[in-house]
Amino acid sequence: MKKIFIIILTALTVFSLAACGTGNQQGSRDVFTPKLDTSASCNISIVGTYSNFEALEAEFDRFNEYYPNVELSYTKIDDYNKSIATVLNGNDAPNIFFSFAWMTGNSDYDSVFDHMENLADTSLGLDLDCIRPGLLNRDSQGRVLTVPVFSTSYGMLINNDLFDKEGLKVPTTLTELLEVCDAFRAKGYESPMMGYSVKSSGCLMNIVAYPVFAATLAEHPEMVSVANNCDPAAGEYMRPALETLMMLIDKGCIDLEACDLISDNYTEVILRFYEGDVPMMICTGDTVSGTKKRESQSEAFTANPFTYSFATVPVTDKGGYFLDSPSVQFSVNSSCENLDMTNEFMRFLISNTELNQMASVKRLITPTKDLSFDKVYSPIGDVAQDLIIFPTALGIEDPLASQIRTASFKVATGAMTIDEAVANYGSIK
Repeated sequence: MKKIFIIILTALTVFSLAACGTGNQQGSRDVFTPKLDTSASCNISIVGTYSNFEALEAEFDRFNEYYPNVELSYTKIDDYNKSIATVLNGNDAPNIFFSFAWMTGNSDYDSVFDHMENLADTSLGLDLDCIRPGLLNRDSQGRVLTVPVFSTSYGMLINNDLFDKEGLKVPTTLTELLEVCDAFRAKGYESPMMGYSVKSSGCLMNIVAYPVFAATLAEHPEMVSVANNCDPAAGEYMRPALETLMMLIDKGCIDLEACDLISDNYTEVILRFYEGDVPMMICTGDTVSGTKKRESQSEAFTANPFTYSFATVPVTDKGGYFLDSPSVQFSVNSSCENLDMTNEFMRFLISNTELNQMASVKRLITPTKDLSFDKVYSPIGDVAQDLIIFPTALGIEDPLASQIRTASFKVATGAMTIDEAVANYGSIK
């Protein structure tokens, strides 16, 4: 009897632990409860800039588990930035469309914003609280017209195996970065840091300079509106960013001639990094999103795979700035057909579970508070709180971002001096 009692007690204990485990797993997931007629039939279209969007299409399938008769589709629009306003005014206007942080403050997109529904309307039931507050942009009326579905940052891909091979430590401060670049150069690596530098837009210069400029403005928030208005008085606040960039170039950390051999800042940057001889590749998180798919496209990586990660560029002796920014945002066309079902899909999508799932598939940073980083992004998760900058919360708009982007390129390539860039802030083209 004693043995039987022990067996029964053990079985009950195992069952109890299993039940607790199941409950915890279920509790960590959002529970979606349909609010509309689940037999309803309609079409919902989404347009954007991605050539393919498997992560979103997987969400379509999951939504169809609740609403099997709703047909969802995604379409890439050519020349999206110039054509989205026309598309929204056409006969086949989409229900949901991509929106970007740089559209804010740009008068060319006023008509696009006119189409956006206020997603902060409590009657819609979207769980905006699951998103990091610094990523949400509220206008002067408190409306949320764009909701991030992915976030991103600026930084560098690190070949961890190469650091191990050469007996060097991945730098976490500016002093360590300069020292490790010297060490790599002594070992025959001509450009320890590389990246795309052929054109001004999205080049490595801006990736280094922009976070420093944003951090400087974060210390002087009263200057943000001045900088957004392209007032030359904001030029001095750009100086530290340009000086940091030129220091890395002048000290031989970055060889621009070697970088100019890379023809674009996405596929070619990734494939060049996969050659295995680049310690640090300066890029954005949007570039990192394409790494997994291209591992098999690189003969060098296939033959000699290595571990890599994405970290901030350590531009201060406290570390590097994590510029926590929206990558892609969704907006709802307030005048679209089937608006109720469109909002139902958004209510389903804007949750910890679905946003984290999409980020994992797309290999971008989740916009949720979970910060469920892919292991590639693990160094980002360790950034100190005082080094995290939210450009959206800070109020940075496109005119400001455009000035630092162009200035950093012109200064780095010798077309302007730092003094000239500072003096001409607001009119740099």
